[in-house]
Amino acid sequence: MADTSLDQLCVNTIRTLAIDGVQKANSGHPGMPMGAADMAYVLWTQFLRHNPKNPDWPNRDRFILSAGHGSMLLYSLLHLTGYDLPLEQLKQFRQWGSLTPGHPEYGLTPGVETTTGPLGQGFATGVGMAMAEAFLAATFNRPGFELVNHYTYAIVSDGDLMEGVSHEAASLAGHLKLGKLIYLYDDNHISIDGSTDLAFTEDRMKRFEAYGWHVQQVDGFDREAIAQAIKAAQAVTDKPSIIACRTIIGYGSPNKANTAGVHGAPLGEEEVRLTKQAYGWDPDKTFYIPDEALAHFRQAVDRGQKLEQEWRDLLARYSEAYPEEAAAFQQALSGELPEGWTEALPSFPADGKAVATRKASGVVLNALAPKLPTLIGGSADLAPSNNTFLKDYPVFSAENYAGRNIHFGVREHGMVAALNGMALHGGVIPYGGTFFVFSDYCRPAIRLAAMAHIPSIFVFTHDSIGLGEDGPTHQPVEQLPSLRAMPNLVLIRPADANETVYAWKVALERRDGPVAILLTRQGLPVFDRTKMADASGLEKGAYVLLDADRVYPDIILIASGSEVQLAVEAHARLAEQGIAARVVSMPSWELFKKQPPEYRSSVLPPSVKARLAVEAAVPMGWEQWVGDRGTVIGLDRYGASAPYKVLFEQFGFTVDDVVLRALETIDKSKK
Repeated sequence: MADTSLDQLCVNTIRTLAIDGVQKANSGHPGMPMGAADMAYVLWTQFLRHNPKNPDWPNRDRFILSAGHGSMLLYSLLHLTGYDLPLEQLKQFRQWGSLTPGHPEYGLTPGVETTTGPLGQGFATGVGMAMAEAFLAATFNRPGFELVNHYTYAIVSDGDLMEGVSHEAASLAGHLKLGKLIYLYDDNHISIDGSTDLAFTEDRMKRFEAYGWHVQQVDGFDREAIAQAIKAAQAVTDKPSIIACRTIIGYGSPNKANTAGVHGAPLGEEEVRLTKQAYGWDPDKTFYIPDEALAHFRQAVDRGQKLEQEWRDLLARYSEAYPEEAAAFQQALSGELPEGWTEALPSFPADGKAVATRKASGVVLNALAPKLPTLIGGSADLAPSNNTFLKDYPVFSAENYAGRNIHFGVREHGMVAALNGMALHGGVIPYGGTFFVFSDYCRPAIRLAAMAHIPSIFVFTHDSIGLGEDGPTHQPVEQLPSLRAMPNLVLIRPADANETVYAWKVALERRDGPVAILLTRQGLPVFDRTKMADASGLEKGAYVLLDADRVYPDIILIASGSEVQLAVEAHARLAEQGIAARVVSMPSWELFKKQPPEYRSSVLPPSVKARLAVEAAVPMGWEQWVGDRGTVIGLDRYGASAPYKVLFEQFGFTVDDVVLRALETIDKSKK
């Protein structure tokens, strides 16, 4: 504490801002910023290449605070280095309408690269960022033109290393030899329950060595040692790096340092005074920033603007030497799709041949791949089943980062978190596939994608009991309604091959959140669009696929996915009995809800009370579409192991069942 150097003054400025922010809010986590301030200071002032005046500069280093509970550390650094985050916002920490929420939120606070807080997510998201950097560098860099050349850094915690998603991501990163990935581990040995020895006693660094990481251990308060360790990590280009920085949580607090008590609660007024005195700080000053400390931090502004200008000069020279590549690069960075890309969308003939929508999806992907050069993705070890492989392109690997097919391995959670990181990095269009039932393994990362408006694309195949013999462990029943409950996630369950084409169109065009495309294992008829409405109706979420010969039908049959064919066949059967039915294909509730009321009413006229919904899933939520006089054919139990046609018959998903329930619904609506 006796160090009175400028460096120490700056470190203590970070600490006291964090202490004051938490104390004023009477809520938060002061201990982590107090212990991690030295490593953060070294990284941000000596290594991090960023421009506070342009947080979106494409070739900036990415910094993730995976230990998002320590958010005041990040907010302090952002303010001090000159981002558009006024001191007043630090004083409004955790308050309504502020730019300083309890955990960092992407899209809200300038300089926050990803939403963090759920432990392990930031760690895994960073792996995706490093993958995107490697792909873009391999794709666009040319000799003498290192257009894409930056690091992904993170500060990670004991909790991050405990969470399973970090294990998945660390294993993948080591396998891919992502040398531009450098993590600082705040090794403070304290979690909420107390010492990490209560539950976390393996040799963490040996684990990372086994994953193929470059490992170092340093004193987390020795700034020179930290700097040398980061330099050593940068020199190892064929391994990701983790630097265990041994710290003390709540460093400087006379009575709470190295205790769980400083993890998730304010120090308290008296302990704040004692801690500031220990730092050599005036205990009566709050949110105090010494002029010389601020001037030192703000050097980041001029340095960052110079770095960006040098890069833009390089980009200009690159554009002269490689005009086509430069145009493609800037197109990719813009996030806009290339002009004319929709011309590559395929069309499927109604030739009587059944086509599983998962197979149709694979055809769409391969048709679009040449038009979308930064479309990159894969599967959690299910590429042949998910049909996610781009046939004419190599595998993304440590030997070839320009490959466009990613083998994520059986790591569903890590895959989706990495997809989020790739999308956040920018310049790429990432997608990933698995069986729909395993969306449960992906759920925390899907939720963050929806919350942070990240345009990741999820391909979920084997979307119902229609997958058949694998049985209830693999048959999704409750997944569809449960994911529909997630705000800002668009789910699309196409009814045939041509609806699948438009599902991909929607997914690729959406920029403000994720899309999940739900696809069948079993073959489905390709509807004859000369006799039915065009498949482009999918873009509105629901549309009249097949209508009756009158203004208002006797009943509306509503279905999604594979069950639409049942409604179509029931339409003909009912017509034979003189009953006029309308068939509505409703692949996406979320897209339909966004349509004007006039359109929704044209599809589902309020005057038609007889409505029957058919979907092989838990029926929760369908009441909003069928009304109080309508009926739902759903599934309120888990599936079974049998051929899919047997399952549909046994569970009441046949044309006969639909016709019978339709007649009952018409009678019910008249009462």
